[in-house]
Amino acid sequence: MLDATIRSAYSMTEPEVASSDANNIATRIELDETSDELVLTGRKWWSSGAMAPEWKVSIVMGLSTPQGERHLRHSMVAIPLDTPGVHVERSTHLLGFTDAPHGGHAEIQYDAVRVPRENLVGEWNGGFAIGQARLGFCRIHHFMRAIGMAERAYDLMCVRVQERVAFGKPLAAQGVVQEWIAESRIRIEQARLLVL
Repeated sequence: MLDATIRSAYSMTEPEVASSDANNIATRIELDETSDELVLTGRKWWSSGAMAPEWKVSIVMGLSTPQGERHLRHSMVAIPLDTPGVHVERSTHLLGFTDAPHGGHAEIQYDAVRVPRENLVGEWNGGFAIGQARLGFCRIHHFMRAIGMAERAYDLMCVRVQERVAFGKPLAAQGVVQEWIAESRIRIEQARLLVL
């Protein structure tokens, strides 16, 4: 991965539960002490980047200590794509888009997948903290990108309303258009301030 020859997919979300609350996750990660292997069973969807041809490993978040403290029950495991028991069910589209530049997301079934204990990412039961650290940064990144897109659209709108003429004057001179522009500016500023 450091040489950028392969990519990883992140498998956290599950179809049967509201996975925006990671405490709902049902995928199980168990330690088989006789073989010193981790055994993972569950179904994930929206596994980001899993449809990319470079995808060779999944980072899977699962429940490792079901009765543990709320934020100390999850672990993360690196699962190579060619491990027996890994089944790609389908590509999951988002609002009709495949997220093609990144290969798209996938629904993946993990059927009693066995990997060596050293495939544990971080500490046993430390997966929740890892997930929140990753997702927090990514969410802010998405918000910032959306605000940048809104700023660009706003700039293009301001140029266009000066060039386009209707009813004998530029759209920029029309009262309702001025109101729309002001409203757009206010909404972008509200979003920007919320992100800050």
